[in-house]
Amino acid sequence: MQASLRELNKEQKMRNRQLITILALAFPLAPLHAQTAKDDLMQNTKFGGYVIGQAKATTSDDAAAKADFGLRLVRIYVDTKIGDFAMKFQAQMNGNTSGVNGPRIVDAWAEWQHWKELRVKAGQFKRPFSFENPMHPWLLGHGAYSQLADKFAGFNDRTGEHASNGRDIGLQLQGDLFPIGSDGHRLLHYQGGIFNGQGINFADKNTRKDLIGGIWVAPIKELQIGVFGWTGNRVVNDSLTLERRRYSFGVNYTGDWTARAEFAVDNANGGADAFYAIVGTPSWHRSRLFLHYDLYREGKSHDGAHAIYGISAQHTLHPNLMLQANYGFNVDKRKADERYHAVDLQLYWRF
Repeated sequence: MQASLRELNKEQKMRNRQLITILALAFPLAPLHAQTAKDDLMQNTKFGGYVIGQAKATTSDDAAAKADFGLRLVRIYVDTKIGDFAMKFQAQMNGNTSGVNGPRIVDAWAEWQHWKELRVKAGQFKRPFSFENPMHPWLLGHGAYSQLADKFAGFNDRTGEHASNGRDIGLQLQGDLFPIGSDGHRLLHYQGGIFNGQGINFADKNTRKDLIGGIWVAPIKELQIGVFGWTGNRVVNDSLTLERRRYSFGVNYTGDWTARAEFAVDNANGGADAFYAIVGTPSWHRSRLFLHYDLYREGKSHDGAHAIYGISAQHTLHPNLMLQANYGFNVDKRKADERYHAVDLQLYWRF
């Protein structure tokens, strides 16, 4: 009996020593992991912003001001990554403070990025419709988003939605599949999600969600050919709901030369279609030239057309400073075939 007790005591002491050893190793690791996470957060967090100043003039009879100075965009943002999660917060600081289109949150999202083949994003972010919508203003090649993005992606939506900068609140899946070629780029990209349908900073007003998505192939790294679709609605009030039934297809090439063209149709609310094309030259002494054509047709009719024939020139003064001059000749059939000129000079700087 005593021998058995001695064996039990011996075994218990051994377990105690093992437990003490494990705790001695574990407690120093806890602050070490916490410090590693803190260091990771600090190293992967970026604070920044950009400003686009603008001077513009037009010969249009419909313009409230023939010439004007202003701030096109003032944005500040925080980008960070913790482990497999990337996060972004971005706010627009300029605008009319008396309404919903004044200073506001434009981005607030988190995305799980463990696999290239499947990423999950939730929050407020760009709608996955068209090639142009997710592009940064710095990269557009001309002084504004096309009428296609403006009317169909939710900048100044044709349904009357408040200006939402092409964004909404929702949940999205996206990924890149099938690496090919010597550079290992992915042949197929997909993206799709469910969204409230009310635009940024607004809760949904019904149980029905917008479904928006796109898919494209990249036979070479610089070229994407894709299609996009959107079905949903926007609730104006209890008695009025505006439908959205949209699709688009286009091509996007980004190399020494750049070229982009897209066509889109909305079959709801009387219908409309839009088309734009833009070509940009290679950089020469940090300068580039862009030619673009932009058409929007309300009712899909000639009488509802607004066409813009444009040319833009930009010069990069510094990696964070760019000057851009834009000219557009406008033919607006909606306004008794009014023809007018519009010019602007924009200064982009970022920090």
